[in-house]
Amino acid sequence: MLQSTLCYLERGDAYLMLHRVKKEHDANRDKWIGIGGKFEDKESPEDCLLREAKEETGLTLTSWKFRGIVTFVSDVWGTEYMCLYTADDYEGTLCDCNEGVLKWVDKNEIFNLNLWEGDRIFLRLLQENHPFFSLKLVYEGNCLKEAVLDGKRI
Repeated sequence: MLQSTLCYLERGDAYLMLHRVKKEHDANRDKWIGIGGKFEDKESPEDCLLREAKEETGLTLTSWKFRGIVTFVSDVWGTEYMCLYTADDYEGTLCDCNEGVLKWVDKNEIFNLNLWEGDRIFLRLLQENHPFFSLKLVYEGNCLKEAVLDGKRI
C-alpha cells in the first residue's frame, strides 16, 4: 500500500501545475498534475507535503488545507492512498523541477490540459469548495472504471 500527498498551490485564480515530461518511466508521463509524492518513513501527511513542496518547487508552504483523501485502485499498480491539499501561501522563489515543467494555469483552463480522468473529478470538487471528502477511483490500465464519492458511486 502506497501513501502519498498531492497539492495544488493557488495564486489568485491559478493553480501551480506540473507537466510531467522529464522522467522516462513515469506513470504520469505527459500528464498535468499538482505537486507531491510518496511518504518517507516516519513522515506524517504534513511532513510529506512540506518536503515534497520544497523539493519540487523550492517554496516553503506557510498556509495549506487538507481537502480530502483519494483512494486509487488499479489492475496495474498497488492501491494508493493520497492526501489531497490546497495551499494559498508560501515563501521563497519558484525553481525548476526535475520531474517536469511547473506552470501557473488559470483554473478555468485546467480542464483543457491532459489530465487523468479521476483528477478532473477532484479538481472540480476543489473548485466547488466541496467539504472534506473521500474519493475512490478505480482504474483498469489508464481508463477510469468507477468513481465513488463519500461512499456513493458517481
